[in-house]
Amino acid sequence: MLVIGLTGSIATGKSSVSSLLSKDPYNIPVIDADLLARQVVEPGTPGYAKIVSQFLPTTPDLLLSAEEAGGVDGPHGKGRPLNRSVLGRRVFGDSEERRKDRMILNEIVHPAVRVKTYQSLFYYYLRGHWAVILDVPLLFESGTERLCGCVIVVAVQDPEIQMKRLTERDSHLSAEDAQNRVLSQVDVREKARRAEMKGPRGFVIWNDGDKEHFQSEVGRVTEEIRSQHPRWWTWLLLFAPPIGALAAAYQVLRSWMDTKNWLQTRRNEKAKL
Repeated sequence: MLVIGLTGSIATGKSSVSSLLSKDPYNIPVIDADLLARQVVEPGTPGYAKIVSQFLPTTPDLLLSAEEAGGVDGPHGKGRPLNRSVLGRRVFGDSEERRKDRMILNEIVHPAVRVKTYQSLFYYYLRGHWAVILDVPLLFESGTERLCGCVIVVAVQDPEIQMKRLTERDSHLSAEDAQNRVLSQVDVREKARRAEMKGPRGFVIWNDGDKEHFQSEVGRVTEEIRSQHPRWWTWLLLFAPPIGALAAAYQVLRSWMDTKNWLQTRRNEKAKL
C-alpha cells in the first residue's frame, strides 16, 4: 500500500485536496493528523491531563467556561474541553517563549498521534487499499515523511493570498493572530522546494489560481502517482508480507537519504551567505 504524505501550510488548500481525494473518482482513504490531534487531547485522555498540568497554572482560561462546556466537569464528567483559541495564542508565534511552549505541546501530542496513525495504516493495509493519504501539517518537521512513498505539498507562491484566505476563513482571528499562525510554521515555499528535491516522489500543487485550475492540478498529480504504482503491486505486498516489509524498509532508507540531502543543501546555502 502506498502512503501518500500530504502537507502544506495554514490556508494554502491542503484540506481541500484531502477532501477531493477522499471522494469520487479517487476514493482514497485519508488519515487526518489534525483530527487525530483533537481526539488525543479530549477530556479523559492522557494528553488532556498533561496539557492541563503543563499550561493551566499559567493560563487560567485554558479550559472552556462551565457554561460553554455544559457543566463544571464538562458534558461527560471528564473535565471541560480545552479552549483551543486560548491555547493557540499561547503556542503560536515566533518569540522564544512561544516556540518553547509549542515544542512542549508537540511533545505531548505527537507521540499519541503517531500511535493512532500506525493503527489506521494497518487497518487500511488489511483492507487492500492501493493507497492512503497521510494528511499531516508538520509532515517534514515531525519526521512522518519517512513513512511516505511520495509527498504532495499544497502551496501558494504569494504570501498575501495565504493571509487573505486565513483571515476570511477564520474571521475571529486578529491580523496579529493570523500572522503569528503563519510564522509558527515553516515557509510553505520551502516545503515545496523540499518536495521537488525528491524527484518523481515529490509533487507540488500550486493553489494561487481559480478553483478549476486547482482541481485540474489535483487530478493531474493523482494520475501521475497512480501510474507509478500499479494495482498488482498493491496485491503483491498484501499477500506477501515479507516483500511488504522489505519495501517498507527500503522506503524508510530512501526517505532518510532525501532528508540527508535536503539538510546538506540547506547547509551549503547558508555557508554561501
